[in-house]
Amino acid sequence: MSVRVYIDGQEGTTGLKILERFEGRNDIEIIRISEEKRKDSAERARLINMSDYTFLCLPDAASVEAVSFVDNDRVRIIDASTAHRTNPQWAYGFPELSHEHREKIRTSNRVAVPGCYASGFNSIVYPLVKHGIIPEDYPVFAYATSGYSGAGKKAIAVYEGEDKPYEFNSPRQYALSQQHKHLPEMQKIPGLKYKPMFNPMVCDYFSGMVVSVPIQTRTLKDTVTAEQVQGMFAEHYRDAKMIEVMPLMSADEQKAFFLASNTLSGVNKMQIFVFGNDEQILLCSRLDNLGKGASGAAVQCLNIMMGIDETTGLV
Repeated sequence: MSVRVYIDGQEGTTGLKILERFEGRNDIEIIRISEEKRKDSAERARLINMSDYTFLCLPDAASVEAVSFVDNDRVRIIDASTAHRTNPQWAYGFPELSHEHREKIRTSNRVAVPGCYASGFNSIVYPLVKHGIIPEDYPVFAYATSGYSGAGKKAIAVYEGEDKPYEFNSPRQYALSQQHKHLPEMQKIPGLKYKPMFNPMVCDYFSGMVVSVPIQTRTLKDTVTAEQVQGMFAEHYRDAKMIEVMPLMSADEQKAFFLASNTLSGVNKMQIFVFGNDEQILLCSRLDNLGKGASGAAVQCLNIMMGIDETTGLV
């Protein structure tokens, strides 16, 4: 038996990727909106209420509006905007973080898909706080490199156009005011007392990202080694089907290793690395910003809500 799925914002990058992931699935019936009515509120409301599941791939204000269209308890919403990620009434769509997160996704009618940067960040910082390696008031700093596909259609057109500005050939730092839209969920989900500092960079490649969090162990109350941290991550994600905690490399292996940001482009998984030494530990999460950081995460949540194998259509 198939379920009816509507994607509000199906022409955006995430919406198109979700549609792509449904190709070949016979348990999904896609409800499509005609091109001329894509912004017609009445038609959108009608299709949302026809569906069993609706994906919202919209700007925040439009997403909030779309939720207001729901007129029955049957429709289950999966929101890929930032609008509801810190709303306690919504499930946070990162099932691997804990059993509680997974159960809330499974039973909820409202699921907020994490942001791509926040997915990488929370995959590292949530376990650090949960297992007591860093305290809630630790001054967390993170930096990240990402492909340009996450910047939206206009930016993609510039990067791929013939008149690409010279500066676009270089990694470009942004959100320098420390007001990045993912910061609220990067603070709330791990339970940090203070906002982390975050330094994202958009780079001249299509997709894939690495989010990095450095830890100076001398600032910690309790002594911890890189080996212990790697073991904690390996245990925390032991049953995760789409998160792989990588083995700890020797000092010589690390010297010869380069961590590329686009390795998982097109792959719906995440890798977590522990680098450095017992004095300075560098934690890195590698993922595809369009996959585990967006459309793949959304489809994974749908699968869990449907009660089927969460990897369906993703591996």
